Amino acid sequence: MISFTVYWNLRIEITRKSDIKTGNEIVENIENYRKNSYKLPEVNDWQTLEQLGLQKDNPTKPIYNKDETGNYELIYDDGLGGPYLLWNSTEKKWAIDLPKIHSK
Repeated sequence: MISFTVYWNLRIEITRKSDIKTGNEIVENIENYRKNSYKLPEVNDWQTLEQLGLQKDNPTKPIYNKDETGNYELIYDDGLGGPYLLWNSTEKKWAIDLPKIHSK
């Protein structure tokens, strides 16, 4: 019980280090894509998204979502209904939270 309590109170940078590292690489790829094409990739363009490091139906990779105003999120869906580990391009940080951008 003590081990679980200690683990639960550790910072996400420690407990989710691998996920954050992978996510940061994907964020960098998305930002490079945006810089070169002047837009974000489409949510259903799996050919482009796979080149950026995302994979459809792969629970070890985050889910990508975007809105009409140029913001996006990467969400690690653990299947438990949230809150999730997510990156929000507005806040530019990893957090345990609920998505702010909702898919249509």
